[in-house]
Amino acid sequence: MQETLFQTPDVMGSKAEKIYLPGGEIALYRNWMHRDEASVSFEKLSTELAWEQSIVQIHGRKVLIPRLNAWYGDPGAEYGYSGIRLKPRMWTSTLEAVKFKVEATVASEFNSVLANLYRDGRDSVSWHSDDEIELGTNPIIASVSLGAQRRFVLKHRRRKNLAKLELWLPHGSLLLMTGATQHNWYHQLPKTTRPVQPRINLTFRNIQRASPLP
Repeated sequence: MQETLFQTPDVMGSKAEKIYLPGGEIALYRNWMHRDEASVSFEKLSTELAWEQSIVQIHGRKVLIPRLNAWYGDPGAEYGYSGIRLKPRMWTSTLEAVKFKVEATVASEFNSVLANLYRDGRDSVSWHSDDEIELGTNPIIASVSLGAQRRFVLKHRRRKNLAKLELWLPHGSLLLMTGATQHNWYHQLPKTTRPVQPRINLTFRNIQRASPLP
Protein backbone atom coordinates (compact mmCIF):
# COMPACT_ATOMS: atom_id res chain seq x y z
CA MET A 1 0.00 0.00 0.00
CA GLN A 2 1.30 3.44 -0.91
CA GLU A 3 0.28 6.18 1.49
CA THR A 4 0.16 9.80 0.39
CA LEU A 5 2.16 11.94 2.79
CA PHE A 6 2.51 15.71 2.77
CA GLN A 7 2.79 18.57 5.21
CA THR A 8 0.20 21.25 5.78
CA PRO A 9 0.01 23.97 8.48
CA ASP A 10 -2.59 23.56 11.21
CA VAL A 11 -4.30 26.47 12.93
CA MET A 12 -1.53 26.68 15.55
CA GLY A 13 1.20 27.11 12.94
CA SER A 14 2.83 23.66 13.34
CA LYS A 15 3.00 21.00 10.64
CA ALA A 16 0.74 18.00 10.11
CA GLU A 17 1.69 14.93 8.10
CA LYS A 18 -1.54 13.81 6.49
CA ILE A 19 -1.79 10.13 5.64
CA TYR A 20 -4.67 9.09 3.40
CA LEU A 21 -5.71 5.45 3.68
CA PRO A 22 -8.30 3.59 1.59
CA GLY A 23 -11.46 4.35 3.55
CA GLY A 24 -9.77 6.44 6.20
CA GLU A 25 -7.63 9.45 7.02
CA ILE A 26 -4.88 10.11 9.56
CA ALA A 27 -2.86 13.22 10.41
CA LEU A 28 0.28 13.07 12.55
CA TYR A 29 1.69 16.16 14.30
CA ARG A 30 5.10 14.90 15.38
CA ASN A 31 6.22 18.01 17.30
CA TRP A 32 2.78 19.14 18.38
CA MET A 33 3.80 19.90 21.97
CA HIS A 34 7.15 21.42 23.00
CA ARG A 35 9.32 18.77 24.64
CA ASP A 36 9.50 20.56 28.01
CA GLU A 37 5.74 21.11 28.04
CA ALA A 38 5.16 17.45 27.16
CA SER A 39 7.48 16.32 29.97
CA VAL A 40 5.71 18.47 32.54
CA SER A 41 2.32 17.17 31.38
CA PHE A 42 3.57 13.59 31.60
CA GLU A 43 4.80 14.02 35.18
CA LYS A 44 1.58 15.71 36.31
CA LEU A 45 -0.70 13.16 34.68
CA SER A 46 1.34 10.28 36.11
CA THR A 47 0.40 11.37 39.64
CA GLU A 48 -2.88 13.30 39.17
CA LEU A 49 -5.00 10.70 37.40
CA ALA A 50 -6.90 7.93 39.17
CA TRP A 51 -5.20 5.04 37.40
CA GLU A 52 -6.77 1.59 37.58
CA GLN A 53 -6.46 -1.72 35.78
CA SER A 54 -9.84 -2.55 34.29
CA ILE A 55 -11.22 -6.05 33.86
CA VAL A 56 -12.68 -6.86 30.44
CA GLN A 57 -14.55 -9.84 29.03
CA ILE A 58 -12.82 -11.68 26.20
CA HIS A 59 -14.53 -14.78 24.81
CA GLY A 60 -16.51 -15.09 28.02
CA ARG A 61 -13.46 -14.78 30.31
CA LYS A 62 -12.68 -11.88 32.62
CA VAL A 63 -9.10 -10.68 32.26
CA LEU A 64 -7.05 -7.70 33.42
CA ILE A 65 -6.10 -5.36 30.59
CA PRO A 66 -2.30 -5.10 30.08
CA ARG A 67 -2.07 -1.39 30.99
CA LEU A 68 -3.53 1.13 33.43
CA ASN A 69 -6.42 3.35 32.39
CA ALA A 70 -8.59 6.26 33.55
CA TRP A 71 -11.73 7.87 32.07
CA TYR A 72 -12.47 11.60 32.40
CA GLY A 73 -15.09 13.84 30.86
CA ASP A 74 -18.21 15.94 31.10
CA PRO A 75 -21.14 14.71 33.24
CA GLY A 76 -23.00 11.93 31.44
CA ALA A 77 -20.15 11.09 29.07
CA GLU A 78 -20.20 7.38 29.86
CA TYR A 79 -18.34 4.91 27.70
CA GLY A 80 -18.47 1.15 27.33
CA TYR A 81 -16.35 -1.48 25.61
CA SER A 82 -15.50 -5.18 26.07
CA GLY A 83 -18.08 -5.61 28.81
CA ILE A 84 -17.05 -2.68 31.00
CA ARG A 85 -18.66 0.68 31.58
CA LEU A 86 -16.69 3.79 32.42
CA LYS A 87 -18.23 6.71 34.27
CA PRO A 88 -16.33 9.97 33.85
CA ARG A 89 -14.32 11.58 36.59
CA MET A 90 -14.12 15.38 36.63
CA TRP A 91 -11.51 16.96 34.39
CA THR A 92 -8.21 17.80 36.04
CA SER A 93 -6.57 21.13 35.22
CA THR A 94 -3.80 19.33 33.31
CA LEU A 95 -6.25 17.31 31.20
CA GLU A 96 -8.27 20.44 30.46
CA ALA A 97 -5.17 22.30 29.32
CA VAL A 98 -4.26 19.50 26.91
CA LYS A 99 -7.88 19.26 25.72
CA PHE A 100 -8.07 22.98 24.91
CA LYS A 101 -4.82 22.74 22.95
CA VAL A 102 -6.13 19.73 20.99
CA GLU A 103 -9.43 21.47 20.24
CA ALA A 104 -7.65 24.57 18.97
CA THR A 105 -5.45 22.45 16.71
CA VAL A 106 -8.12 20.25 15.13
CA ALA A 107 -11.08 22.71 15.29
CA SER A 108 -13.32 20.12 17.03
CA GLU A 109 -14.69 19.85 20.55
CA PHE A 110 -14.33 16.83 22.84
CA ASN A 111 -16.28 15.91 25.96
CA SER A 112 -14.21 12.96 27.21
CA VAL A 113 -10.79 11.33 27.21
CA LEU A 114 -9.50 7.82 27.77
CA ALA A 115 -6.09 7.88 29.40
CA ASN A 116 -3.85 4.81 29.16
CA LEU A 117 -0.57 4.29 31.00
CA TYR A 118 1.78 1.78 29.40
CA ARG A 119 4.22 1.02 32.22
CA ASP A 120 6.77 -0.86 30.10
CA GLY A 121 7.03 -2.90 26.92
CA ARG A 122 4.82 -5.66 28.32
CA ASP A 123 1.85 -3.28 28.40
CA SER A 124 -0.08 -3.04 25.14
CA VAL A 125 -3.46 -2.75 23.46
CA SER A 126 -4.63 -5.40 21.00
CA TRP A 127 -6.32 -4.97 17.62
CA HIS A 128 -9.50 -2.91 17.88
CA SER A 129 -11.44 0.02 16.42
CA ASP A 130 -13.00 2.92 18.31
CA ASP A 131 -16.37 2.37 16.66
CA GLU A 132 -18.71 2.04 19.64
CA ILE A 133 -22.23 3.30 19.00
CA GLU A 134 -21.95 6.15 21.53
CA LEU A 135 -19.15 7.72 19.47
CA GLY A 136 -21.49 8.28 16.52
CA THR A 137 -20.77 7.95 12.80
CA ASN A 138 -17.20 8.59 11.63
CA PRO A 139 -15.87 9.67 15.05
CA ILE A 140 -12.91 12.02 15.41
CA ILE A 141 -10.27 10.50 17.68
CA ALA A 142 -7.42 12.78 18.78
CA SER A 143 -4.56 10.81 20.37
CA VAL A 144 -1.79 12.53 22.36
CA SER A 145 1.40 10.59 23.16
CA LEU A 146 3.57 11.49 26.17
CA GLY A 147 6.65 9.64 27.35
CA ALA A 148 8.36 6.77 25.58
CA GLN A 149 8.03 6.48 21.81
CA ARG A 150 6.00 3.39 20.86
CA ARG A 151 5.04 1.66 17.63
CA PHE A 152 1.43 2.13 16.43
CA VAL A 153 0.13 -0.28 13.78
CA LEU A 154 -2.99 -0.20 11.58
CA LYS A 155 -4.49 -2.90 9.34
CA HIS A 156 -7.59 -2.90 7.15
CA ARG A 157 -10.53 -4.75 8.62
CA ARG A 158 -11.46 -6.57 5.41
CA ARG A 159 -8.90 -5.97 2.65
CA LYS A 160 -6.15 -8.45 3.49
CA ASN A 161 -4.21 -7.41 0.38
CA LEU A 162 -3.41 -4.02 1.93
CA ALA A 163 -0.15 -3.82 3.86
CA LYS A 164 -0.17 -2.77 7.50
CA LEU A 165 0.82 0.81 8.28
CA GLU A 166 3.34 1.35 11.08
CA LEU A 167 3.91 4.70 12.79
CA TRP A 168 6.25 5.66 15.61
CA LEU A 169 4.50 8.07 17.97
CA PRO A 170 7.06 10.33 19.68
CA HIS A 171 6.86 12.26 22.95
CA GLY A 172 4.53 15.25 22.56
CA SER A 173 2.94 14.09 19.30
CA LEU A 174 -0.72 14.26 18.26
CA LEU A 175 -2.33 11.64 16.01
CA LEU A 176 -5.70 12.53 14.50
CA MET A 177 -7.95 9.79 13.08
CA THR A 178 -10.97 11.00 11.12
CA GLY A 179 -13.44 10.02 8.41
CA ALA A 180 -14.35 6.33 8.22
CA THR A 181 -11.02 5.20 9.70
CA GLN A 182 -12.64 3.46 12.68
CA HIS A 183 -15.07 1.56 10.45
CA ASN A 184 -12.44 0.35 8.00
CA TRP A 185 -9.23 0.00 10.03
CA TYR A 186 -8.08 -1.75 13.19
CA HIS A 187 -5.19 -0.38 15.24
CA GLN A 188 -2.97 -1.67 18.02
CA LEU A 189 0.00 -0.80 20.23
CA PRO A 190 1.96 -4.08 20.31
CA LYS A 191 4.16 -5.40 23.08
CA THR A 192 7.92 -5.05 22.75
CA THR A 193 10.81 -6.93 24.33
CA ARG A 194 13.18 -3.96 24.13
CA PRO A 195 13.65 -1.82 27.24
CA VAL A 196 11.17 1.06 27.12
CA GLN A 197 10.12 3.75 29.59
CA PRO A 198 6.48 4.46 30.52
CA ARG A 199 4.12 6.11 28.05
CA ILE A 200 0.83 7.95 28.60
CA ASN A 201 -1.69 8.07 25.78
CA LEU A 202 -4.70 10.42 25.84
CA THR A 203 -7.44 9.69 23.29
CA PHE A 204 -9.95 12.52 23.20
CA ARG A 205 -13.46 11.64 22.04
CA ASN A 206 -16.96 13.08 21.79
CA ILE A 207 -19.63 10.89 23.39
CA GLN A 208 -22.92 11.49 21.58
CA ARG A 209 -25.19 9.15 23.52
CA ALA A 210 -25.19 7.13 26.71
CA SER A 211 -23.40 3.80 26.76
CA PRO A 212 -25.75 0.88 25.98
CA LEU A 213 -24.09 -1.35 28.57
CA PRO A 214 -26.10 -2.10 31.74
